[in-house]
Amino acid sequence: MQSEKCQADIRHASQSLESAVIWRPGTLGVLGRGCPLARGRMRVKELAGKTAFVTGAASGIGLGIATAFAQAGAKVMLCDIEEAALSAALKQLRLTNVDVDGVKADVSLKAELVAAAEATTARYGKVHILVNNAGVGGGGPYGTWTEASWNWTMGVNLMATIWGIEIFGPLIEQHGEGGHIVSTASIAGLISGESNAYNVSKYGVVALSEGLRRELAPRGIGVSVLCPGFIRTQIMNSRRNLPKRFEGAVRALPTSGPLAEQINMVRERVSQGIDPIYAGELVREGVEKDWPYIFTDLEFEPMIEARFAAIKQGFDHIRGRNPKR
Repeated sequence: MQSEKCQADIRHASQSLESAVIWRPGTLGVLGRGCPLARGRMRVKELAGKTAFVTGAASGIGLGIATAFAQAGAKVMLCDIEEAALSAALKQLRLTNVDVDGVKADVSLKAELVAAAEATTARYGKVHILVNNAGVGGGGPYGTWTEASWNWTMGVNLMATIWGIEIFGPLIEQHGEGGHIVSTASIAGLISGESNAYNVSKYGVVALSEGLRRELAPRGIGVSVLCPGFIRTQIMNSRRNLPKRFEGAVRALPTSGPLAEQINMVRERVSQGIDPIYAGELVREGVEKDWPYIFTDLEFEPMIEARFAAIKQGFDHIRGRNPKR
């Protein structure tokens, strides 16, 4: 017979599984509104006077978010690996008399992210909002995988997000004024048409955000995940920032064949994409209104609905059966 301790361990494991996968009444889906903030700790209803730290902030969506936050009265620390682009972004923003500063960091290296956090608190004292936005479009489908491309892409897109939360979460908690965390995933974090590292990393960001929203609400921290469609950024030119430790180990992009055609199609869509400033305004609104998911357009809504219909069909296949216990 099982010991009482063993039975207790099984009950605990079962409860943990239920907590992980079952949404409670009053929630909206997995990352719903059924996550009240701790009593006395308000969400970030307005950005004026708050301090935000934004990665990948020298261009694209990151600069759009930094701009929207600064124009709303927030103090913003811009973080980026591109020093020249960072200086140019700061110069442009300061023309509007906003309170911004910058710090250079390769967010795929935890030590540099720690140093960036120290620079932020030294400059502004407190941090209320973390935006994990830095990202690269790396890796290819099955048959083209390399260890280096997986390490680079997962390091920037997922591990830097994890480390950012690990480092900045306690800084947000300690002042007791509430806060918010936004992590940039992608529409590819909800619908994946390829087995590449980019899509896998973005699915990870979505899963991380969904879990954190439940866990951090009692601590006075809201959590949102940004799932943009095609935005006018430099994502297709990510290799301009490939760290030296990966040089020569990441395969060059193909110049012919089906994969090259697909890359060129995506490149064209990105070049004609949504204005990053518009995306930044949506993120500002999402933080102020505590949106669980932040989307930029409706283009991929039917594909997401089709994915969930396919998942539902998987349950239908076994409906009426009695699992053996």
